[in-house]
Amino acid sequence: MTRTVCALLVLAAARAPAAPAAEAPLVAAFRAECAAKYQAAEAADTMTVVGKDGWLFLHNELRHVSVGAFWGAAAAKVSRAAKYADPLPAILDYKASCEKLGIELLVMPVPPKAIVYADKLTDRVRPDAKGAIPRLDTAHQAFYKLLAAKGVAVLDLTDDFLAARAAGEKVFCKQDTHWSGRACVLAAKRIAERVKGRDWVKAVPRKTYATEEIDVQISGDLRRAMKAAKPPAESLPLRFVGTKGADGPVPIEPAPAAALLLLGDSHGLVFHMGGDMHAKGAGLVDQMAFELGRPIERVAVKGSGATPSRISLYRKQKRLAGYLATKKLIVWCFAAREFTESSGWRLVPVTRSK
Repeated sequence: MTRTVCALLVLAAARAPAAPAAEAPLVAAFRAECAAKYQAAEAADTMTVVGKDGWLFLHNELRHVSVGAFWGAAAAKVSRAAKYADPLPAILDYKASCEKLGIELLVMPVPPKAIVYADKLTDRVRPDAKGAIPRLDTAHQAFYKLLAAKGVAVLDLTDDFLAARAAGEKVFCKQDTHWSGRACVLAAKRIAERVKGRDWVKAVPRKTYATEEIDVQISGDLRRAMKAAKPPAESLPLRFVGTKGADGPVPIEPAPAAALLLLGDSHGLVFHMGGDMHAKGAGLVDQMAFELGRPIERVAVKGSGATPSRISLYRKQKRLAGYLATKKLIVWCFAAREFTESSGWRLVPVTRSK
């Protein structure tokens, strides 16, 4: 990774200024426009919404952003889920389940691409002289504040992402629903900052991993879903992490006995698993291993990070005796749109109480 890129990422992670507050009329207008663009995509039977300057957006994410408050009494009105529409009880219950086992929970929703690049979706939003745009996700901010008041640790990356993009970084793929490799690095740095003083981190000798910066061309899911003429495929700079090998870093395998577990949706698989996840060895779990100097355990699914990912973890701990005994922290990472676009937020414990 170049010194300039490292400096930008460190600056964004360490000093991310809060984005300017958006005025209520702008928020309302933005939501209405997102709703209209979602409805147009539904009518055209496509998941891809074409924005400005080659930016593509997921129609369901626009629907999520358009609905406003999504918890409590509002949940049943705005969620796609027929049951378990409210995410709040499930998150609080999961925190309590973790606490009973002495495991810390950190909830890390991936900010909507449409919020971080709102100016690429509508002319209503324009960057200021410093390249900054206002935060339009007032509902998310209110929900994260509520979670914090109830004792849930939340890592909200929105300000970090807005600061990084204002500094010239691309934190989402233009043609894919997922965040970029740069965003994975930034998220890993923020997680490492949160836990570096923990006794369980200091107790394990730090490993040194090799890195290599490579530009990779990807075939984004939003681009593939386009019915009109497709733009040229995009290329992304990725930081590959691993043990030193003759042909570059050899990817680090997940470590079932690791103290830190990444739980979630495909944001924990993209650039990590290869195949339709675009690359192997450059995703969030790889960057976490590099920043913390130790391998990480991972339970992530292609699909919803709301309930299916927790079911996967529950099944895994049932198969592997003592699996949870070494766990100190679960980072629960999922797309913020899952608050309304998932099949529901069931109560799923980490393990059954004896």
